[in-house]
Amino acid sequence: MKLDVLNIQGKSTGRSVELPEGIFGIEPNAHAVYLAVKQYNAAQRQGTHKAKEKWEIARTTKKLKRQKGTGTARAGSMKSPVFRGGGRAFGPKPRNYSFKLNKKVKELARNSAYAHKFSTGSLVVVEDFNLATPSTKELKAMLASLQVSGKSLLLTAGENQNVYLSGRNLPKVKVQAVQNTNTYEIVNADVLLISENSVKQLSAGFEQ
Repeated sequence: MKLDVLNIQGKSTGRSVELPEGIFGIEPNAHAVYLAVKQYNAAQRQGTHKAKEKWEIARTTKKLKRQKGTGTARAGSMKSPVFRGGGRAFGPKPRNYSFKLNKKVKELARNSAYAHKFSTGSLVVVEDFNLATPSTKELKAMLASLQVSGKSLLLTAGENQNVYLSGRNLPKVKVQAVQNTNTYEIVNADVLLISENSVKQLSAGFEQ
């Protein structure tokens, strides 16, 4: 499996990179992707929601009316959930929504996301580049040369601060080190841009 390497002007460099078959050539597992995305979204939830129950409401406990003879249900406190301003029955409490996912399932999900991008033609390999200083204008021009539209994820080999800062102000662009990316980020992007050395890192990690 080979893919042409493009330069930052969007033209072919005349080189091609070998994509690891075990990552980009597998049959995508939709359920594994679903679980990985679900885990990511669950981990983003703060879980700080809280509603006061009957015992937490500060209202009078004076009996509202006589016990019998009113023709309605008996009532002994304005704290009751049946009254406006009373406590909430079985309301939400602070909780942690995160859950564990096996390492092999997460790896399968990430590889499935890579394979899907390759099979749909949404994968672009770019030669390694660097910016002397952070420049959103330069990065935007590069994406225009590559004819990238919509949400894009740019994977670099290792942390690249200048490229990261250049893409930070572009609302539809995310720059991430290839070793730190996750299934959600890959799936959420319309186009996956990956540097030449990033592919080599993926290949080396797969062979180990």
